[in-house]
Formats: sequence, C-alpha cells, structure tokens
Amino acid sequence: MPPRLHLFLLLLALVPFPAAASDVLQFWALGREGETVKALLPEFHRRHPEIAVKLQQVPWSAAHEKLLTGYAAGALPDVLHLGTTWIPEFVALGALEPLRAEAFPADFFPALLAAYRVGEELWCVPWYADTRVLFYRSDLLAQAGWAEPPRDWQGWLGAMAALRRTGSARFAMLAPADEWELPVILGLQQGARLLRDGDRYGDFRSLPFRRGMGFYLDLFRRGLAPPRAGGQVANLYREFGDGEFAVYLSGPWNLGEFRRRLPAHLQNSWSTTPLPAFGAAGVGVSLAGGGGLAITRGSRYQEQAGRLIAYLTETAQQLRFYRDTGDLPPGRSAWSDPLLAADRQAQAFRIQLERLAAPPQIPEWERIAAKLADIGERMVREELTPERGLEQLDRDTDAILEKRRWLLDRRPTR
Repeated sequence: MPPRLHLFLLLLALVPFPAAASDVLQFWALGREGETVKALLPEFHRRHPEIAVKLQQVPWSAAHEKLLTGYAAGALPDVLHLGTTWIPEFVALGALEPLRAEAFPADFFPALLAAYRVGEELWCVPWYADTRVLFYRSDLLAQAGWAEPPRDWQGWLGAMAALRRTGSARFAMLAPADEWELPVILGLQQGARLLRDGDRYGDFRSLPFRRGMGFYLDLFRRGLAPPRAGGQVANLYREFGDGEFAVYLSGPWNLGEFRRRLPAHLQNSWSTTPLPAFGAAGVGVSLAGGGGLAITRGSRYQEQAGRLIAYLTETAQQLRFYRDTGDLPPGRSAWSDPLLAADRQAQAFRIQLERLAAPPQIPEWERIAAKLADIGERMVREELTPERGLEQLDRDTDAILEKRRWLLDRRPTR
C-alpha cells in the first residue's frame, strides 16, 4: 500500500462520524397531516437519535385501499394514522396492537378517548380531535330577536322560525339532505342505540331514533331548511355571507375557511356554539371523530413506536399541529394555551369535546351510514314516509350485518 494512502486511511479511522440511527420506524400518515407532520420530526430525532422515522404521506383518496393492500401483503408500517371509523375494521383484521392510555402523557378528553376503544381495549391514541357544533350568523340572529344563541332545541326552533318570519335569512338552517351526521346526532341525543342485540341488527325503528329523525324531518317540513343535497350548494361561504341561511352544523375545518372566505365586514358577525340538548338547557352530545395513531401488530419496534406516538401527542406538539393545520388538540391542557383560550369561536369546540358519542364501533358502520344518508334524503324529499324509510333502513342494515351475525353466533364461548 502506498505510504500516502496508508496515512489517509489511518487518519480517516480517527475521524468521529455521527452515529447512525439503529432503528428505522415506518410511519404512514394520511392527507395534509402527513405533509405537515414532517416539521415535527426533527425535534423527535434530536431527542431520540437512535430512532430514524421513515415517513410516507398517503392521500386520503387512496388511503383505505393502500392500508388494506399493506395488510394483505404483510407490509403495514410500524405506526399508522387512522380515521376513527376505520379503527374497528383494522381491529377486526387483527392488524393493531392494544395500547395502554397511561403510557401516553396527554390528558385526553375522556369522551374522545372512548371513541378509540373497541370492546375493552384501546387501539389508537387521539392525534387530533374532530366534532361538530353550530356555526351561526350572530347579527342575523340578533335581528330576529335573539341576542344570544338558544340553549336547547326548542329554543332553536323558535329562533329559526323568527329568522324566516322576519326575513333575516331566506332559510334558517342549511342541513344537507344527503348527510347522515345530523340525524345520527339527534338520535343519539334522544338515547338511540342505532344497533341492537350486540350490534347484530339495526335499531332505527326504535322510539328514540324515530324521535330524533322526526325532529330532523320537521326542519324541512316547516321550511326551516331547504331540501338540498350537499352537491346542490353552489358556494357555502357566499350563501352564508349573503344570508341564504344563518345556521350550519359543521366541524373545525370551517373555522379557518370562514375566516378566509367571508368578507372582512362579516368577520364579527358569525360565531359558534355547542350543540343544544332536548328538553332542558345544556350541551347535547355530538359525534366523536378525528384521527389517531396506532401501532401495528407484528411491528419489531413497538417500544420505539410508542415513543413517537407519545411525542406527537405531547401538549406542545398538539399546539404546534393546531397552528400548522387547524386540527383541534385532543388534550385538555392544550386548550389552556392563550392561542386557544382567547379564540371565542374555537371555544365552542372545547366545550363540545366534553360531550361526545361515537357511532357503533363495527367495521360495517360506514356502509350503514351510506344507507342512512341515501334513505334519509329520500325521506326528506317525501319519496318515502318515515315509517317506510326506517323499515327499509333496518332491513338494509340487517343485510349488511348478516356476516357479522354468522361469525358472532359461531364464536366459541368461554
């Protein structure tokens, strides 16, 4: 070996190189969250230089198929981002590891955390929260004689009737006829279970759900809401600004949209309020939703995956994620930060996060919800009577759940 080359190799051996990460976590994150979370990972690697994170961002439009393909091929990542309605499906497939809530430092809203349980086990940790509240035009409500939003549904019926009577709004409320969320919320508020006999059969003809559906259909019968599907709303923000309607059930994504899309002179003329209850003033339940982080079964790096999830759900990261995406923090402590504490329009969501309910936590729920949206629209348009519509919904639900009944009836008993 030439002397110069020998000397070069000797010096090279003495130069300290940074240690390479020994563990590489595969992390699939969906939608814009998958893009935004990149900015949070350098701090995680600074704290845990021995753990590298390989992030793959998956568009929502392709996510479900990709996740199922990954499961079938045995190629799911170590850490998985899931929407709440997908959790039961991947639990049923045996694709997830159960988690312990105490292993994560965040003080999650208990009602939200319950939506991430299937059976007695926690399968996913909330990463960001989602629910629905009422957005309303405070100026139009005041013109109709209501300085403050009503505290129960009966009060809202009076306020909405006044909005139409005074001409403050052409329609009082926008409630797209092809969406299932409002009928389900109203049914849950009346005590409906939606499914019965261990989630084996539909329970939509039960008295509580019939009451909730009756209230919903009455909004259209009274002319308080137009019988339009979501696709028939040309421009939601323009119609809200023009006074086409004054009340709208929606989620946190519209906080930013209303601030960006409504003209400057209306920015102090709209607000939000938690959902009212039936029968007495108070907060009624809304739907629990959002996105969570899970550890896949068979991951070789479960301890390291738990560290990543614990980091991403710390209060500081929840707040940074809120600033970057508008996604609501799932932990109570984050809401004490001035960023959120001073945001009067966001505070309705803080109150609502204490009063949530999850739809049935079964893999078939999305198919049932699609049937509910279709049949609900036909009832709104009076193509089906409520009795016929709910009978059809129970019948379709029972057909969807046929395989579930077959499997449950053959499950060995202990």
